[in-house]
Amino acid sequence: MKKLKFGIPKGSLEKATINLFEKSGWKINVNDRSYFPDINDENIEVTLCRAQEMSRYVENGTIDAGLTGKDWIQENESDVVVVDELVYSKASQNPARWVLAVPADSRIKKIQDLRGKKIATELVHFTKKFFKKEGIDVVVEFSWGATEAKVVSGLADAIVEVTETGSTIRAHGLRIIQELMTSCTQLIANKESYRDSWKKEKIQQIILLLKGALTAEKLVGLKMNVPEKKLERVIRLLPSLNAPTVAGLYHTQWFSVETVVESKVVRDLIPQLIKAGAEGIIEYPLNKVI
Repeated sequence: MKKLKFGIPKGSLEKATINLFEKSGWKINVNDRSYFPDINDENIEVTLCRAQEMSRYVENGTIDAGLTGKDWIQENESDVVVVDELVYSKASQNPARWVLAVPADSRIKKIQDLRGKKIATELVHFTKKFFKKEGIDVVVEFSWGATEAKVVSGLADAIVEVTETGSTIRAHGLRIIQELMTSCTQLIANKESYRDSWKKEKIQQIILLLKGALTAEKLVGLKMNVPEKKLERVIRLLPSLNAPTVAGLYHTQWFSVETVVESKVVRDLIPQLIKAGAEGIIEYPLNKVI
């Protein structure tokens, strides 16, 4: 039986990734003592792997395909196929940002002020390349974690750290002076594996359904009954992917109207629909929109 070895990022993205797979139709059961979770697909073999290392294992063929950040692909300079991009995280659908930050009261205002200074980061190779390109000599040291504390305690003059909103950076008394990279999750594949027609088709199935699940997270379905004389008024209010579905109710002058809308507009839209004549409005979640 053919198998696709697929890497799930262990750590901060693990739960969000497993939830996304479940919405896409794959249930992954993680055992705390195993790096090889069960999945309800006999053609997929799941491996848990740190996002920082994923691209290396995909490049050397240990894993056929997996999910990791654009940042770690660049950091490792991995020679892999980037199949597609997925914008999601543990907290939101915002891309991650790698930023350069200093203490809020620091005299450092711009990157040129860091000449000769020490920078702590987990993204060492990328940071060195960035400052070399800018022609600024700095000392870049690897940080195993708690990077914000390095600059607060005086162990470094600045840090390069990942954030989404910048709130954690500010909470540690730091100030962002420049954004260096925007990164989101990418589905990557080993080049040889992607040349295998069966594996390529399986990988494309996974990305199709994952993206469908992500799209669905922003949308809901609405269904309602509308009398014929008020149908046009209701239809004019309805945003839709294409056009609402309208079907006549049996032996009446009423219609059933169904559509898909952005979840953020529903709280304002429903009162308007009621005023326009809609009744029996049902809102329901969506698993996938493809």
